[in-house]
Amino acid sequence: MNENVDHRVPVLIVGGSLVGLSASLFLGRLGIEHLLVEKHAATSTHPRGRGNNVRTMEVFRTAGVEQRIREAASVLADNHGILQAGSLTGDDQEWLFKEIDPGGGLARFSPSGWCLCSQNDLEPVLLAQAREQGSDLRFSTELLSFDSNGSAVDAVLKNRETGEHTTVRADYLIAADGPRSPIREQLRIGRSGPGDLFHNVSITFRSKKLADVLGDRRFIVCYLTNPAADGALLPVDNEQDWVFHAPWKPEQGETLEDFTDERCADHIRLATGAPDIDVEITGKAPWHAAERVADRYGSGRVFLAGDSAHEMSPTGAFGSNTGIQDAHNLAWKLAAVLRGEAGPGLLDTYEAERRPVARATSERASARSAEHSHPGYAPPPGAGGGKQGGLLPVALGYRYVRGAVVGVDPEQPVVPRGLQLTGDPGSRAPHLWVRQSGERKSTLDLYERSFVLLCDGADEAWRRAAVRVADRLSLRLDAFGIGSGSDLEPESGADWAEAHGTTAEGAVLVRPDGFVAWRSAGSVPDPEATLHEVLATLLSRD
Repeated sequence: MNENVDHRVPVLIVGGSLVGLSASLFLGRLGIEHLLVEKHAATSTHPRGRGNNVRTMEVFRTAGVEQRIREAASVLADNHGILQAGSLTGDDQEWLFKEIDPGGGLARFSPSGWCLCSQNDLEPVLLAQAREQGSDLRFSTELLSFDSNGSAVDAVLKNRETGEHTTVRADYLIAADGPRSPIREQLRIGRSGPGDLFHNVSITFRSKKLADVLGDRRFIVCYLTNPAADGALLPVDNEQDWVFHAPWKPEQGETLEDFTDERCADHIRLATGAPDIDVEITGKAPWHAAERVADRYGSGRVFLAGDSAHEMSPTGAFGSNTGIQDAHNLAWKLAAVLRGEAGPGLLDTYEAERRPVARATSERASARSAEHSHPGYAPPPGAGGGKQGGLLPVALGYRYVRGAVVGVDPEQPVVPRGLQLTGDPGSRAPHLWVRQSGERKSTLDLYERSFVLLCDGADEAWRRAAVRVADRLSLRLDAFGIGSGSDLEPESGADWAEAHGTTAEGAVLVRPDGFVAWRSAGSVPDPEATLHEVLATLLSRD
């Protein structure tokens, strides 16, 4: 091992885009020192990756940044739905869906909601929040090499502005370095899946007259289907800034240089059916839609997260959300191991939990591209057709059927057909509004920095057991009684036990990431022994 080390840190994050910044935010909230490096000089300037689903907004809520994100996204707060049209001026127009949450039914399941915040607006918020937490984030800094030797990870970094080299020794490395991940390549981790799906050029442009053409139509995206000029139109500010995704066919010899400003402007006018609108091209960026999942999510002390671990079709905005939730899953496990609360085996559950979710989600994303006839996407022959179910089971209802969970049926599907948030182990814990010392909060707000045991307010046995087990295992375990006059008082007479699939004599153990780890359907002879065994198993404690 190289002993000439300039800096030591528990966690090194490589990549400062959405996933890397989220990992920094989550680790910082848990008090884990880390260093993030990003080779680019600043956060993204291109408006992309805008759809933040309800589960992502829940984890940002518990991380204390949800409101800042919504403020950054306020300009698109009234944009809903997906429109499909032959043009913006003809009669061939159909809303694939007009409201993402018609009737406001999502409020029954979550204290949060969807948020349309483009990557160029979201990343600065995450960066600012992470820096306010005191985290060390270095842009214009690239990873030159790394060596994972079993006991640590030694990395050589280069400051691209000064040329200075720095050697860092980390206990763990998070590779959030994108779909072409050099770290994944060095680890020789392969990927499986259909591969490339289609290619687009993302064109940013200004047009004041386009807003007049749209009128009061406020969509997330409009798929324009003119065979001579198809593509996807996305608003940036609903007034003069827009994005257009134009199909690109490099397999037919088409190059980026072929997308001249004149060609792009003509394409946009023809696609929208508005030949007289002003179009000023302000930028172009190629992107590739693919469906691939890494065969392994890491090696030794190195873990893949985000696009380095999985690629998926952009339809449904599943890719970035899956990556952010990767970081959330990994952060609490790293924290538990680094604090000595868990054995290293807990980190093996990262792949066991997140890889099946990525596989199921990427398949769903491709199916949704077919459902929406996404411009440029041609489903392979024999691909399954028909509706595959709504967004919520994928975004919020996915389950961990193996991993740091006890009492799960491993044969159940990772993504159910319908939304089932009833306290089953491996699923996201149910949301209930409660009062705690007079303050209104969601039960989801309790889950971030510790395991949480929920039990009936009249049941002292479970709470006493939690105190003793926490002391024996030297970990933080918060126990709350729920009921009238208890630690947590449910609003509107809600029955917490019924909502969590247990009884007043039972208890529910929830992980720091808000997923149910274990559930007792009723009383047990020895709550302390039972809880000790469950937690020791979950935390890979010998």
